[in-house]
Amino acid sequence: MRATWRGLPAKRYDVGWEPGLVVPAADGSPLITDHYFPRAEGDFPTLLVRSPYGRGLPWSPMYGVLFAEQGFHVVLQSCRGTGGSGGEFDLWRNEAADGQATVSWLREQSWFDGTLGTVGPSYLGYVQWALAADPPPELKAMVVQVGLHDPHALFHADGAFRLENALAVGVGMTYQHQGMVPFLKATLRLQRRLRGATTARPLRGAQATALGGEVPWLDDVMSHPDAEDAYWRGASLAAVAERLSVPTGLITGWHDVLGDQTFEQYRRLRAAGCEAALLVGPWTHTSALQQGWPEVFGESLAWLRAHLCADPSGLRPTRVRVHVGGEDTWRDIDDWPSATAGSPWFPTAQGHLTLQAPTESAPLTSFPYDPGDPTPSLGGPLLSRTAGPRDNSTLEAREDVLTFTGPPLTEPVEILGPVSARLSISTDTGHADVFTRLCDVDEEGRSVNICDGLGRVRTTEQAPSHITVPMSSAAHRFAVGHRIRWQISGGAHPRYARSPGTGESAVDATTFAPVRITLHADSTLVLPTRNQRCDPSGT
Repeated sequence: MRATWRGLPAKRYDVGWEPGLVVPAADGSPLITDHYFPRAEGDFPTLLVRSPYGRGLPWSPMYGVLFAEQGFHVVLQSCRGTGGSGGEFDLWRNEAADGQATVSWLREQSWFDGTLGTVGPSYLGYVQWALAADPPPELKAMVVQVGLHDPHALFHADGAFRLENALAVGVGMTYQHQGMVPFLKATLRLQRRLRGATTARPLRGAQATALGGEVPWLDDVMSHPDAEDAYWRGASLAAVAERLSVPTGLITGWHDVLGDQTFEQYRRLRAAGCEAALLVGPWTHTSALQQGWPEVFGESLAWLRAHLCADPSGLRPTRVRVHVGGEDTWRDIDDWPSATAGSPWFPTAQGHLTLQAPTESAPLTSFPYDPGDPTPSLGGPLLSRTAGPRDNSTLEAREDVLTFTGPPLTEPVEILGPVSARLSISTDTGHADVFTRLCDVDEEGRSVNICDGLGRVRTTEQAPSHITVPMSSAAHRFAVGHRIRWQISGGAHPRYARSPGTGESAVDATTFAPVRITLHADSTLVLPTRNQRCDPSGT
C-alpha cells in the first residue's frame, strides 16, 4: 500500500488483531467483528467502522491496519446478513439499532476509554448517520467519505431510474462481502450482460441474469420511484444533520455519485451550527478510495486526531478545500458554496452560447429522442470504470444531441458553486426526459464534461413547460482560448433508464414512442461565475 499510495504517514505503532468477535445485535443476532489495536501501553480512542461489504480487502488494510497504526482501536464489523453476521440484510432498516447495540458492547470492553469516532465511505457513511440519529455520548467525531444519507436519491432522479448505478449497487451489496473473487466474477458478469439487462422490455426482472440471481430489495427499489411512498419511510437520514452537534468531516469528488448528497449534508450541518469540514477532490466514487486515498486518509486522520486526541495540528485553516478543474490546483475557501452570483448564459438558433438575453420565448430548435436507439451515456458520476471526465466529441456529433458553444475566451472564466439549467421545453408526445451537461472545449475541439443533470418534462400540446434541472456543483477554471459548451439531449442510457415517450413507467414499459423535443429561446444555463468577461462578439 505504501508503494502504491505515496504520502501516507509513517506508522506510529505495530498493530494487533482480534478477528471474529461476536457482538450481539439488538435482537440478539451475532454481528461478526474484528478488532485492530495499537500494540502499546495506554489509552487510545476507538473508531467504529460498520460495513455490508465484508471485513477483508480493502477494508482490513485501509481502515483496520492504517488507522490502528496511527493510534486508534478500530472495530470493523459486518452489518447483519453480510460477512458472516447473523440475521437478514435489509437495506437501511436495521443500522440505527445495530449501531447502538455495538456501542453498548464497546462500553463493556476493558480497552474502550469512552472516546468514540466513526469513519467510512458510501454505505459505511449511511450507518454513521444512522448512529448519529440518536448519538451516544461517547461519539465525538465522524468522517463521512463519499457517503450516503438518502437511499431513494441514490436510485431515482426526478422520477428517472438511475439504472446503471442501481445494477452496480446490486452487485456490490450482494457479492462484495463474500470476498474479492466472487465480487470480481460478479462484476465481470454484469459488464458482459449489461446491454441485455438495460435494453430489455420490460426492464423489471431482466436484472436477475446480469446479477446472477434475484435481488429482492433491488426489485423493490425499482417498484417505488416516489420518495413519499411508504416503502421509503425512515430511509432518508437527511434531517439528522439538522440537529447534530458531533463534529463531522465530509469528503466527496466532483464525479462522485453521492456528491450532491454530500453537499446537502454540509449545508444542513452548517445551518445547524455544527462544526463541519468539506473536502472535494477530482474523483469519482471509487477513485476517491484509490488514487485519492492519500488525501482522503490524511484529511480523515487530521479530523479524527483533532476531535478524539485533542491534536488540531493537522487541520487546515479553512472549512472547505476544493480541487479546481482546468488548472489542477487545490484551493482553501471559507465556506460552500462560495459567495458567487449565478450568471445566465443563453442559447441561440446558430448554436452559440451568449450572455445576451433573448427578447422572446419562441421555439429555438428541436431534436429527436428515440428510446429504441437511446442517446448513450458517457462518463460523469457512475460506479463503473467509465466514470468521470471524458471526451464528448463523438457523443455531440449525434443528431439527437444539441450543443451551444460560447466564443474562445479572452480571459479565464471561473465557476465555483452549483450549476443549473432553466429549460423551456415542448414535445410532440407530452412526455420526455431532458439531460443537460456543461463541458469545457479546448483549442483542439476536445469537449470534456464538468457536471450534468436530468429532468423530467410533461407538456400539453405545443405549450412549453418550464423546469429547473440541478446539474450538481463545480469548481472549474475555463482557460483562455477554451470555450464553454452547453449540451442537451433526451437521455443518457444506460446511466438512466430510457424514457419510453409514453408516460408509462420506464421499468415496466414494453412499447416505445419516439419524441420530438423543442427547446425555446428563454432557456438558460446558470453558472456560478466569478469572472464572466469574454469576447462579446460570440453572440
